[in-house]
Amino acid sequence: MAASIEQELRDLVASQAELIAMLTARVAELERRLGADSSNSSRPPSSDSPFTKKPAKARSSRRASGRKPGKQNGDPGVSRSLSDHPDQVINIDPTTCTGCHGSLTSTAARMVDRRQIVDLPPVAAPVITEYRLGATTCRCCGVTTTADWTDNTDINTDVLSTPGSPVRIGPAALAMCAYLTCAHYLPIGRANTLMETLTGLHLATGFTARARRRAANKLIGTFLPHLQQLLATAPVLHADETTGRADNALAYVHVACTEYLTLMHVGGRSSADIDHGGVLATFTGVLVRDGYAGYEHLPALHAWCGAHLLRDLRSISDADPTGQLWATAMADTLTAAHRAALAARNTGLDRLDHTTLATIMNHYLGALAKGRTDNLGDHSELAQHARTLLRRFHRYQDMILRFTTDLTIPWTNNQAERDLRPIKIQQRTSGGCWRTLAGLIEFATVHSYLATAGKWGKNKLDALTELFTTGPWLPPALTPS
Repeated sequence: MAASIEQELRDLVASQAELIAMLTARVAELERRLGADSSNSSRPPSSDSPFTKKPAKARSSRRASGRKPGKQNGDPGVSRSLSDHPDQVINIDPTTCTGCHGSLTSTAARMVDRRQIVDLPPVAAPVITEYRLGATTCRCCGVTTTADWTDNTDINTDVLSTPGSPVRIGPAALAMCAYLTCAHYLPIGRANTLMETLTGLHLATGFTARARRRAANKLIGTFLPHLQQLLATAPVLHADETTGRADNALAYVHVACTEYLTLMHVGGRSSADIDHGGVLATFTGVLVRDGYAGYEHLPALHAWCGAHLLRDLRSISDADPTGQLWATAMADTLTAAHRAALAARNTGLDRLDHTTLATIMNHYLGALAKGRTDNLGDHSELAQHARTLLRRFHRYQDMILRFTTDLTIPWTNNQAERDLRPIKIQQRTSGGCWRTLAGLIEFATVHSYLATAGKWGKNKLDALTELFTTGPWLPPALTPS
């Protein structure tokens, strides 16, 4: 009897130990998921809770540059000099002598100092220009000839010649409407209010929305095909996608970009939707991207974004810092490789030396071996995630380390992520969504134009004014040089 009771107790302890181990692993996995944020996963920063967000220093994978805050040595700085041609001069002369208290009104004063105030003028009334269509009867044959609105040759010809109301809004106002909504991400209503406050011009809400549509329509036939042709010839492209909520549904905004060009299009998330942008399906250069499988069918030479990999490694390391040392070692290896590539690039080299490459590869393979050993036989969810990440680093080793063998390839896909950020800004300022899918498409089209113009150093308002007068500005090449 005693032996059977002892065996039952042993079995109970063993089963409880197994249950405790399982629950411990489950708690660790749940804590890992609960601790996921933009610093250790693919979640956007906007999804981080403001109440549980970690301090920036603990979350960021960046390292201190050693520079002090503020203006750096060698930076020219910005200062405002006194103007030699002020619009108005006001003299402040003494009227009473401080010695004898006599009057100085009849005595000429000399200037001993001067100060200038730069301010804004009062809001002027909108300028109204009237065009009168004339008709003339020929003295020879008696036929009456009426002029056409297209015979006008100034900047208002395009607006003047279209059918519609006899009162039109000019290209400068159209450009300002598109500028406020697409360059400064204002909702239509707020853009209208700001427009009237700053210019004195009152517009209907629908007109402001149509201004964005008119801008997009002018870009479809010329600017977009031109950009597609330029991007297809680039040696290195960045590609990414983000969600945009429109008309109570989820759409995806895709971007293909370089340092000087930005092209967005809207669709789903499938491979066909990616190809619909007109660039990546035939692109054969180097494509810097994240790990989304929808890009795998593309014929380009692929390079994996290092920032995404660091976040994936951090999610493993944060969950078990001592048991998943390989993740920290791999992150340190990638960061050191990036610094080596950056230093070589800054000295004018086009490749890393063989010794540095061999060291990087040795550390890379060592981190993989350590990870396999540490997770061997471990059936916890964390270990399963770690093995999945290990397989990725093994299978896509060439993609991940491509920035070390070709120094023209950036380590991260930050260029594409920066170009997509306005989508989230506009969505947030507009109440979390676009009312229509067409509105999202229009914004993506116009912002492609404005982002490209800004990269070339062109004033965005001037670029929109040019769009509504003579047609879209077109970048002449891949780069200014």
